[in-house]
Amino acid sequence: MLGVYLSGTGNTKHCVEKLTGLLDADAKTIPLENPGVIEQIKNNDTIIFGYPIQFSNAPYMVRDFIKENYMIWDKKKILCVATMGAFSGDGAGCTARLFKRYGALVLGGIHIKMPDSVCDSKLLKKSIEQNREVIRQADKKIENIVGQIRQGVYPQEGLSLFAHMTGLFGQRLWFYKKTAGYTDKLKISDNCTGCGLCVSLCPMKNILLKDGRAVADNKCTMCYRCISRCPQKAITLLGDTVVEQCRCDRY
Repeated sequence: MLGVYLSGTGNTKHCVEKLTGLLDADAKTIPLENPGVIEQIKNNDTIIFGYPIQFSNAPYMVRDFIKENYMIWDKKKILCVATMGAFSGDGAGCTARLFKRYGALVLGGIHIKMPDSVCDSKLLKKSIEQNREVIRQADKKIENIVGQIRQGVYPQEGLSLFAHMTGLFGQRLWFYKKTAGYTDKLKISDNCTGCGLCVSLCPMKNILLKDGRAVADNKCTMCYRCISRCPQKAITLLGDTVVEQCRCDRY
């Protein structure tokens, strides 16, 4: 068993590590951008695959990764794990359909509510204690799911036709352009001091240092990792001001 995840603020990392560890204490978990991820996937039959939901869709980096490496999914057993701040619809189904196209056996789908990770919007913001409670509930759900899986029952959240229609008409169609590809909308203000932290954190290698300043290219996957960690709060995407730097390890 192997846990693979894309995580911006730590939510998905937390969930995949906990779920994988409870199912198999000897299993590894690695980020999607890890240089050895392909070989690790090839060497494991069962993959717990996690990612955050964006406008009821999987991040473009996740979908791109699955498509580009289509040859490695045949006969793999996949459990899709989608984390979200509020609404998902068919969050797990967005990758499940791709995996099935390339010959994988999708064991199930799991939707886990976690603290909001959009740092430059006031929407869905909660207090630290409220977020801690969200994580406590998420942990309980994971523990319950592990009990079900040990009995041979896999959750099927987000995999039904109804869930597909809910995700499609609830958000995905209305925000299609936001998730149709990578974005070039990442903004870096004059507050940037050129520390280079964002450069090292970006899973897409989309940020470079130029003349002592961070400069964004056009392949941002909207994971919010750089925004949540910038010491100067100099980076934004959907909004123009960092409201709160949301990170799972704060709660």
